[in-house]
Amino acid sequence: MALRGPLLRTQGLLRTQLNNTCQSRAHSVAVLGAPFSKGQKRRGVEHGPKAIRDAGLIERLSNLDYPLHDFGDLSFQYLEKDEPYMHVPFPRTVGRANKLLSGAVSNAVGAGHTTIMLGGDHSLAIGSVEGHARQCPDLCLIWVDAHADINTPLTSPSGNLHGQSVAFMLKELQNKMPELPGFSWMKPFLSAKDLVYIGLRDVDPGEYDILKDLGVQYFTMRDIDRLGIQRVMEVTFDHLLSRKQRPIHLSFDIDAMDPSLAPATGTPVNGGLTYREGIWITEEIHNTGLLSVMDLVEVNPALGVSREAVASTASMAVDVIASSLGQTREGGPITQESQTLKDDTEQLRL
Repeated sequence: MALRGPLLRTQGLLRTQLNNTCQSRAHSVAVLGAPFSKGQKRRGVEHGPKAIRDAGLIERLSNLDYPLHDFGDLSFQYLEKDEPYMHVPFPRTVGRANKLLSGAVSNAVGAGHTTIMLGGDHSLAIGSVEGHARQCPDLCLIWVDAHADINTPLTSPSGNLHGQSVAFMLKELQNKMPELPGFSWMKPFLSAKDLVYIGLRDVDPGEYDILKDLGVQYFTMRDIDRLGIQRVMEVTFDHLLSRKQRPIHLSFDIDAMDPSLAPATGTPVNGGLTYREGIWITEEIHNTGLLSVMDLVEVNPALGVSREAVASTASMAVDVIASSLGQTREGGPITQESQTLKDDTEQLRL
């Protein structure tokens, strides 16, 4: 991890209203389900959107200050014959699903909605971020995950596309990505400098080389332990937003959280984010006023060892989403008035 540039200390700079569709956020919220599992080999993650809704997501978001539109779930076609390419399983099915999702996200953002995409596995971020970029080509990406998901088909140990999502997006990797069947519609659109990772703790050797070669800003769990989550978010915003305000795409894999909090997921890794750290991340992103699209992925009800484990994971997902949209730990939405009062109180304490 490298710290770059002076810290951006004035949150007020980030709250200035911007004029176009991309940057006028949170006037309304759209929820879009993507029940899809073929980016990896474990069944059950396609039931993630239902589990998150059943945990009370729509009711929770209805208590916030925004008009809410639940667009239901997309319907994906699974090809009967989808032979592996190299050692990548289901490339055509994943490519087709992401093309469909890209159009849906693009339409929702174009209609002026802050969009919440419920997965499904993390290969869906390919379409979600691409569709967002169609409307907002200057977006930046915050990837909260135990894993970097930046393997290419040449470096991936498993071949699973949920571990390669970011590689499809990056312009710098264009010459290192084979042309997979199903992805002819997809062109790289994101620069490495427009990406920050938070929560890494299980990075493959090939991914580590890519991160270092491209100079990607990332924070491992060791960095979070050393710096504290407040400092991590300050540096994140300085890196992404100090030059100009622009829309934020937050892609949040539930396995970023410690498995004690979110056990029902496909690739849990011990030593993850605490509840406070996870919610701090989303609260601070909300406070910028720039959140445009959020993915919440990899909730897998089939992998919970008990009903309690599934309920805990889905409830964690609801809390993360709600806090990204303004739900505070005090119980009410964050408003400009309450934030100003908080800032004034902190000044008095100084």
